[in-house]
Amino acid sequence: MSFGVGLGLFAAYSYGATILSASWFLRRDHGAEFATSLIWAALLYAPTAVSGLLVWRVLRRFGAEWRAIGVLAALSPPVILLSAWASTAVDRVFRGAHWSAAEIAARLIDRLPVALLLWTALCAAGLAAAHWRRAIRQKAEMDALSTALAEARRTPAPSSERLMVSVGQGRVPVDLADVEWIASAANYVVVHWRDREGLLRETLQTLEARLTPHGFARSHRSTLVNLARVRALKPLSDGAWRLTLDSGAELVVSRSYRDGLLARLKTAG
Repeated sequence: MSFGVGLGLFAAYSYGATILSASWFLRRDHGAEFATSLIWAALLYAPTAVSGLLVWRVLRRFGAEWRAIGVLAALSPPVILLSAWASTAVDRVFRGAHWSAAEIAARLIDRLPVALLLWTALCAAGLAAAHWRRAIRQKAEMDALSTALAEARRTPAPSSERLMVSVGQGRVPVDLADVEWIASAANYVVVHWRDREGLLRETLQTLEARLTPHGFARSHRSTLVNLARVRALKPLSDGAWRLTLDSGAELVVSRSYRDGLLARLKTAG
């Protein structure tokens, strides 16, 4: 069963159990018939169901991040007020009451704490579920990537391939297998290998096309990395990754390049 299906079934169970419990009190306190009490309870808590769908849409759009929390916080006042108003209106219809404006306002205020409690609970449960889902997905992804990285390290770039890198006043040949990462520098690139660095007169885009078959991948718009030299990979809270190379150097894989690197790792694995 997928996470979404399981969450949907749990939400349906919670809504159904709430309706049955509320209908029992409505029958006891107001003498409503069974069918009427069920419809009454269902409509009383319909705003809560709609609020739950709203929370789900926000988290689906923004994920379990600060932006989602900000959006949910901004939605709190109108959602709570509308939920309390809708429940008050349902009560008025089913009781057949003719309340004055002052009575309606008083009953609406009485329902605000419950509406606030339910909205807060929905937001908290939604954020917890989103974090849990992301943690499960992240762990599965990291396990798969660790396997792919291990395979990439077992099959490094062929040592016969070399780059002629400028160091000081001269040029030295550098085996591709020794290169850790390459950074863009205008019409040049900076090649990093064995705690050394040097310049190569070539654009990063051209070099990427040439080195991709040898296990190199773009980790940033200005960086190429040798997958065989990646020692560890750690996810960051903003969705980016941090790569730790054999030398201890660290590179950040931006979110826009994450999927491409993921595809390259799977290909390498």
